[in-house]
Amino acid sequence: MNKKTVSNIKKDLRLVASKEKALVLAGFFKTEKGQYGEGDKFLGIVVPDIRRLVLKYRDIPMDDILFFLHSEFHEERLFALLVAVDQFQRGDEEKKEEIFKAYLTNTKYVNNWDLVDLTADRIVGSYLEHRDKKILLALAESELLWERRISILATFHFIKNGQSQWTLRISEKLLADKHDLMHKAVGWMLREVGKRCGEETERAFLDAHAPKMPRTALRYAIERFDEPLRKRYLALKRKT
Repeated sequence: MNKKTVSNIKKDLRLVASKEKALVLAGFFKTEKGQYGEGDKFLGIVVPDIRRLVLKYRDIPMDDILFFLHSEFHEERLFALLVAVDQFQRGDEEKKEEIFKAYLTNTKYVNNWDLVDLTADRIVGSYLEHRDKKILLALAESELLWERRISILATFHFIKNGQSQWTLRISEKLLADKHDLMHKAVGWMLREVGKRCGEETERAFLDAHAPKMPRTALRYAIERFDEPLRKRYLALKRKT
């Protein structure tokens, strides 16, 4: 670890921090006891400021990335993850593999929905595009909420390339998930399937599964449909 570089990054992050924003972010990301972000700490830094620092320090070594990924502060973890995304996108196959493995080894630090949503498709999904994707099934069965969210958000990469198979497969596995954040994630990805892979593909899934889907997931999934079609799917849910 380069102590001077780490010190400079810490200083630069705190120069754009705000105590007032930290309080707002702590509430927004549900950090109270019993909430999904329980105990997380915030410096109060907006994402555009973090992205500017990512560009400044984009070539830091993996040891420095992991140092910040293990931070108690949310924004330092986000900084580390966005540097990892940047390096992954610019890297050769060896670098991509290094980042992919580091990411999955440290999922307990990718521990809020924004951290997952800004990285899972860009690292996990991208790496697995032409590889065995069965690890997504294992992640979908994890006891760790964030690994389950990674499993479905990783498939966003495939959706962007017009491929829906894995999104539908993971969505089916997650239909019985109890957490509202998973209901939102599944519904969102199903909506993206309809938008990017064809509405008929999404509707075929909903025709088979709508009655047993969590209401939040269903509402997210049908958001782009016209009013009569939305009502038809909601009626299917009410019959159960």
